[in-house]
Amino acid sequence: MIKFTRTLGLAAAVLAAALLASCNGPGLTNSVSAKMRSVSPATPSLGSASTFAVFGGGAGFTNAGVNTLIQGDAGTTGASTMITGVHSATFVYSETPLNVGSITGTVYSAAPHGTVAEFNVATQAAGDALTAFNDLATRPNGIDPGAGQLGGLTLTPGVYKSAAGPFLITGSDLTLDGQGDPNAVWIFQAASTLLVGTSTASQSVILANGAQAKNVYWQVGSAATINPAGGGTMAGTIIASAGIVFSTAGNQVLTVLNGRALALFASITMVNTVVNATGTPYVAPVVAAPVVQIVVTGSQSANVVPVVAGAGFLNIVNNGGLVTATENGSGTIGITNNGAVLTATNTGNGVMLINSNATGAVTVTNTGNGKVTVNATGAAAVTVTHTGDDDFVYP
Repeated sequence: MIKFTRTLGLAAAVLAAALLASCNGPGLTNSVSAKMRSVSPATPSLGSASTFAVFGGGAGFTNAGVNTLIQGDAGTTGASTMITGVHSATFVYSETPLNVGSITGTVYSAAPHGTVAEFNVATQAAGDALTAFNDLATRPNGIDPGAGQLGGLTLTPGVYKSAAGPFLITGSDLTLDGQGDPNAVWIFQAASTLLVGTSTASQSVILANGAQAKNVYWQVGSAATINPAGGGTMAGTIIASAGIVFSTAGNQVLTVLNGRALALFASITMVNTVVNATGTPYVAPVVAAPVVQIVVTGSQSANVVPVVAGAGFLNIVNNGGLVTATENGSGTIGITNNGAVLTATNTGNGVMLINSNATGAVTVTNTGNGKVTVNATGAAAVTVTHTGDDDFVYP
């Protein structure tokens, strides 16, 4: 009796079809052994979109939670106001005390914050992502190993296409077997949706035997939903025609994508999500307790909303009167001043990001070794004193 395992690959599937056509003996199953090496498809080109961890088409992207981390560039062809709940090294995008996310790369968008040059970069990335999407969608000879259900399968390199439209990874994890080839490529074609996990259980994509997230591509004809229950680790570049949603509001457990989230014509929503453009498996850093000593005072304290979230990040939203913020530790202060007078002093080693559109005077003093960024759009004068040793940015 001939016995086969559940592991599938493109070339192996062709061989299985031939065997099935010529042999109908008992015990023959519809899968083949992982020992039979499959044919890896050619790597698609992402062009300028390759540096983006998150791209929200013309609709932007948003974060909910205080543990979101975008490792790579981020962007949208829409207005910068369509980016919320995150900050880069130079700007705070509508963060609130409960929605604080960090972007390690550059943010590209249209006005009001994005420049013409940055908008052009975003436009080029959108075009390159669409080109890659069309390339992935037209790769031939895709097979459907599980009638759209990938959970519980082990797949070798190849092109996989859901005959019914959607791909699901539910009930069990998906394993990708690289067969010892670090350049092995997987392409998944879903004419409609991609769903990973359910509202009650998260699932992951497991990389085995040399498989790398940078070589995994998901072409999604409509929307992608990644682990609505929170948690789980997804792998690969997701290019979706519609939106991409990670986790669900209120979930505290990190949802991880080792890859990219590129939405062509809709927004991306993240809740305590890590997106890593390099595809290198994300490992949560072990961070020593920061030295954070922050004093906030104000004439209308009810209108000052401070919060310390992880690594000593302090977010201040001022809709009232006088506010004084002093950083003399090693944390980060993000200040959005919609009120009146603002006095900000940095005497430590931390980072201070200030966006002020207030009518009152703004006074900023940096005597420490930290980095201070000021973006003032209000009518009042800005007084800046810088005697520290590190960077000072004043757009």
